[in-house]
Amino acid sequence: MPTTTNNLAIEVKGLKKAYKNVEVLRGVDFAVQKGSTFALLGSNGAGKTTIIKTLATLLQPDSGNAKINGYDVSVQPEQVRNEISLTGQSVTVDYILSGRENLRMMAKLRHLPNPDNQADELLRRFDLLDAADRRIATYSGGMCRRLDLAMSLLGNPRVIFLDEPTTGLDPQSRIAMWEIIKDLAKSGVTVFLTTQYLEEADHLADQIAILHEGTIVANGSPAELKNLLPRGHLELRFDHEAALSKARDLFIEYNATADENNLTLSVITDGTTKQMLKLLTKAADAEIEIAEFAQKLPTLEDVFLTFVSNEKERSL
Repeated sequence: MPTTTNNLAIEVKGLKKAYKNVEVLRGVDFAVQKGSTFALLGSNGAGKTTIIKTLATLLQPDSGNAKINGYDVSVQPEQVRNEISLTGQSVTVDYILSGRENLRMMAKLRHLPNPDNQADELLRRFDLLDAADRRIATYSGGMCRRLDLAMSLLGNPRVIFLDEPTTGLDPQSRIAMWEIIKDLAKSGVTVFLTTQYLEEADHLADQIAILHEGTIVANGSPAELKNLLPRGHLELRFDHEAALSKARDLFIEYNATADENNLTLSVITDGTTKQMLKLLTKAADAEIEIAEFAQKLPTLEDVFLTFVSNEKERSL
């Protein structure tokens, strides 16, 4: 029988994995609530795919443990496989067959009852009924991706792993895939997502973890991660270098950062209108002409770059 903790779909503790003498995972810890969307972010080579393969029972960890809906991935791999589905970066459909034939074939391979009914239901759910009997070779990239995801839902898995599901899609297809992922979470499926698009993680994820060189360096909701940084910054643009230089000296106590190429100065603030007015008044009193100004709030990209660069500095 599975053992669960606090309604968790995924529990990872002290996970380590090395290939020969190269440590890929160095003690990874995180937990994912059932029915939520979890995004794992990290640079290429950070260890994201290794984590997914371990959770999907395709790799054995060197140490630590991981559970899917209470089942241990090392001790109970068959039970884990019954709980999950994995959609990789590459589409895995048969291009000679039609969409309907692909779904029916996969349902039969999994020994599922009523393969025709299951195929029709998924074709309808993913808006592919009109193209159901066309060969996959005639499908667009977005349609292939939707069919691939539909095939992964055969058997109603409770946890689904999506490894960069929108890579290579046009903006319209990407937004359509976002809606599908949100609908999956609403239906109670736990979604584990990796992506290179930070705005995608910001838009979809209830929880985000940043993986860097085999360890989790930040973990929380998008709002929680953004709140770890200063509340924002005031960006000032000037018409000439003399004004930029004068403003940089004026705001030196605020750790202002100048971009001489674009004639801009970024001044860290607490995010309040009161402080922004104070800074603008300070510039006006010093007779510094400001061409444009804008208040910028922290983005997920700011969070990612901050934590990754901080970890790199510590390792030097």
